[in-house]
Amino acid sequence: MRGYAGIGDGRTVALVARDGSIDWFPIPSLDSPPVFAALLDAEQGGRITMAPTEEFTSTREYVPGTNVLRTTFTTDSGVVTVTDALVTGVAGRLPWAELARRVDGISGRVEMAWSVEPGQVLRTVMPWVSDTPHGAVMRVDGVTLALTGFEHGPHEPGTHSLAGSFTTSEGSRSLVCVSGTLREPIHLPNPWNVDRGIDRTIRNWGAWSEEFSFDGPWADAVQRSALALKLLIHSPNGSIAAAATTSLPEAVDGSKNWDYRYAWVRDVAYTLQALIRFGLREETQSAVSWLLSTIRLHGPSLQVFYGLDGSLPDGAQYPDVPGWRGKGPVVVGNDARNQRQLGPYGDLFDVMRLYVGQGNVLDTETARLLASVADQACDDWQKPDAGMWELETERHYTSSKLGCWQALDCAVQLAKEGQIPGDPRRWEVERDDIAAWVHEHGWSEERQSYVMYPGSDALDASILLHAPSGFDRGERMSKTIDALVAELGRGPLLYRYSGMQNEEATFVACGFWVAAALACVGRRDEAKAAMDELVALGNDVGLYAEMMDADDLSFAGNLPQGLSHLALMYTAILIGELDGEE
Repeated sequence: MRGYAGIGDGRTVALVARDGSIDWFPIPSLDSPPVFAALLDAEQGGRITMAPTEEFTSTREYVPGTNVLRTTFTTDSGVVTVTDALVTGVAGRLPWAELARRVDGISGRVEMAWSVEPGQVLRTVMPWVSDTPHGAVMRVDGVTLALTGFEHGPHEPGTHSLAGSFTTSEGSRSLVCVSGTLREPIHLPNPWNVDRGIDRTIRNWGAWSEEFSFDGPWADAVQRSALALKLLIHSPNGSIAAAATTSLPEAVDGSKNWDYRYAWVRDVAYTLQALIRFGLREETQSAVSWLLSTIRLHGPSLQVFYGLDGSLPDGAQYPDVPGWRGKGPVVVGNDARNQRQLGPYGDLFDVMRLYVGQGNVLDTETARLLASVADQACDDWQKPDAGMWELETERHYTSSKLGCWQALDCAVQLAKEGQIPGDPRRWEVERDDIAAWVHEHGWSEERQSYVMYPGSDALDASILLHAPSGFDRGERMSKTIDALVAELGRGPLLYRYSGMQNEEATFVACGFWVAAALACVGRRDEAKAAMDELVALGNDVGLYAEMMDADDLSFAGNLPQGLSHLALMYTAILIGELDGEE
């Protein structure tokens, strides 16, 4: 998994391997059934290939400030570059998906082979190639695919795929373009327009990056993380996916395979925190509007996550597909939709406080909604829940109580500023009761740490989020950091909670949470040293998955993983702000 790089157009994401194979590409949207899914089904999932026919080595990088990927293939006979882009239009994303692969000959002569092999959409349908007056098209499960190009060699349509080859020379240029629609007519783009479209896409990404402003420490890693997050923002409505994939295993035995192509309230809130701080107004307003309208639609209770279209997701289904390197199951949907989680209360209110703090004004309906959610948090905080980690056993998790504390602390401030109606006195009382509960039941003198739940000696990394939230930036939090690192730390990386050392890889975001908490408790030098190590652990193009093996640094879990990149960005911002206060 470490070998993949993502490209996107604001609606879908394709994953490109180091050997030039595109092994994941849903059409038309990130959460659509995947037409190209060799990532999960190596034999029948489908892929788009482009590589030299002889042995090669490859290096790659993103065109600076973009999500356009450039791979250099070196062979004994010559050198070529392949530029991969999901092309965007003059006024934003195109009405169809358009994946372009431009091949430039740098030196010598290199024979290149390519193929477009639609898959069986998680073994539910069969693709076929159909002749039309304008050439062959491929059809699969309502998706129509067209291939255009220039100087890409002769090719004969097969029954289920298209393939061809050509030879490059110094200064030569070839192009292969795959465009696709779902249950719509297909536009066959002029390949020369596509070639110009790649350059336009580079300019479009560059213009977006120019609006992004961060000149603090680790600026390059922060910008790459912002671009990775931009891949996960669903431009039709502003929703934000947690990750671009499903079913990539967290555990070696495949027991923890999940579908993350949904919008978690938590992840949307964290993303908004970053967008607001970077001054990205359009994405901020779109995401805030989507989140609030979706909560109103399905309220009054907060859901854990929603579909990218604002719907309530279906439960999990398990198609008969082998999965990543045979480590199934493959999962479509997510059963955590029915869980009670208290953490989203804090996530929602924290981002609304920040949104208002940046000079924005709440409308009357939103203000009333937030007041009712605060009242709900007052009632719910004493209930057990599944916790941040979506656990099967409901308990009184300490970090869940702190999510309610954070929500009510924000609600009190918003009410006193006149932004939301209601009597803040009740919220103050319940907030203070939660704090007292945590100090009495969530702290262990024996462990010298906040614990996962009362009566337990288990540790939970999500407690670290409540150093930045302001609940505790003192001695107890500092000791909790030490206890977590001692038990769950592996270098700069950290496991999620006690016992996970034997079940899964380290959780990337947790390492960044340690650095953020260290900064909050005044251990700034340790925080910066941890950040230096963590920033160096991304893959060759700066992307992170959900998890990382502490021994060989291989990736585990879905990718690109929004929470990992959000944690990097948030921690860099936080350390920069704290430095600026000195």
